[in-house]
Amino acid sequence: MTAVHVVFALVAVDAFLTFAFGLFPWTRAASNRLAEYALTPVRAVVTALVDYLPSLFFLFVITAIFYAAIKLVDLIAGQIRDGHVVLANFPAEWADPTRKIIRFLLVALGVVVAFPYLPASGSPAFTGVSVFLGLLVSLGSSSALSNIIAGLVLTYTRAFRFGDRVQIGDTYGDIVATSLLVTKVRTIKNEEVTIPNGIVLGNSVTNYTRQAKTLGLILHTSVTIGYDAPWRTVHQLLVDAALATPGVLHDPRPFVWQTALNDFYVTYEINAYTSAPHDASAIYADLHARIQDAFYAAGVEIMSPHYASLRDGNTVAIPEASRPPGYRAHGFRVEPGQSLDSAGGTRDSGLGARG
Repeated sequence: MTAVHVVFALVAVDAFLTFAFGLFPWTRAASNRLAEYALTPVRAVVTALVDYLPSLFFLFVITAIFYAAIKLVDLIAGQIRDGHVVLANFPAEWADPTRKIIRFLLVALGVVVAFPYLPASGSPAFTGVSVFLGLLVSLGSSSALSNIIAGLVLTYTRAFRFGDRVQIGDTYGDIVATSLLVTKVRTIKNEEVTIPNGIVLGNSVTNYTRQAKTLGLILHTSVTIGYDAPWRTVHQLLVDAALATPGVLHDPRPFVWQTALNDFYVTYEINAYTSAPHDASAIYADLHARIQDAFYAAGVEIMSPHYASLRDGNTVAIPEASRPPGYRAHGFRVEPGQSLDSAGGTRDSGLGARG
């Protein structure tokens, strides 16, 4: 039996006894006392409700005012977000987070204004509960508060927007959700990573999308080629491979940097523009394949990883077109030499090698 059933049963028993005792003169006093027991709390409740009506009216007025203010903020934020209202130095993506902040402040202000009009707001019990809840929130919200502040900083510094391809620490992917507490990133492997805003603010954020539509994102990769390959030929092969790759822009044109002259090879870096940062991984894979095909077709060896082979080292390691006219590689000369005999002395072997 629930508590409601118990209350109704007690009321029914009291009503029955009051009626039954009232039928007889010698029990009528007990009937009046039972009736007084039932009516006293009812009178107290009715009196309290009547006395509370002015405060209740104030609560209705305060609620209506703040509800209207919140709806007005929602309307203005929606117009800014949809581009119908344009404010100087206030981007459209700021509309939703600003709306949430203002709504939170309005609700907090409304609670503060309405607090004195709440029932029993001045009682010691109500005050003690309020202090206890405030202490719990203060002790448990330090981390949440730092994330909220970090979320505000990230929002108004415009580090990224919804859908941007970013690198946050070791996480690489697309922004799928942002809030005052966390930022969610979907990686290229369809893994959803939730990062607290405090950690995001403490790491460097690389945004691959912000300049891609205007200046273009530069994709770059390196190959190492031996000194015997003409560098102009290598440049042309790399540029042609980049231009043949889907997703690479022809304007601006790809370009090559020679980033290092190493002991055994030259490092060439191909730089190509794209306006599709979300396809960067696929473009890289296709670019690498086309570089291999271009170099294979031209007969130019890619010297990375290193290969070890026995070759005639007499030929100079410069392109053939750059060698002096009439150049010929020196051959090996075989001359008589001496070697040790079995007795420890020397004897003529008849052959010797000299470069």
